[in-house]
Amino acid sequence: MASEPATSPGDVFINCPFDEDYRDLFQALIFVIFACGFRARSARELDDGTETRIEKLYRLIEACRYGIHDLSRTQLDPVHELPRFNMPLELGLFLGAKRWGGRKQKEKRQLILDIEPYRYERFISDLAGIDIHAHHGEPERAIVETRD
Repeated sequence: MASEPATSPGDVFINCPFDEDYRDLFQALIFVIFACGFRARSARELDDGTETRIEKLYRLIEACRYGIHDLSRTQLDPVHELPRFNMPLELGLFLGAKRWGGRKQKEKRQLILDIEPYRYERFISDLAGIDIHAHHGEPERAIVETRD
């Protein structure tokens, strides 16, 4: 029987936008993760043309005991008039790993961030009852919420 893959107790999966407008928040998250003695992991860490993006996400989520998920970019894109669903999708993968994974996956812990409190209830109401923390678009606030 194959042994269950372990999660790394020091790895934190960061699920957030990677665009220029989010750069300061992303750097703040990386800073606080390292300052607290953990290792930040994200889909940006390795560019391997032989691995699909979803496979990379599966691998990272499986490996990380902790996850930080920022849902602040769910507004409509002005060009296409569609929201970005990457962050909610990755949150769902993390929740699924915790729910249906083996013993090590059930030990997963996560922090869910958004731009304002309770905004998520308007677009992802299935998360009702889960504490989501607001960073208000401020890197300093993201540091405090993550550290705490």
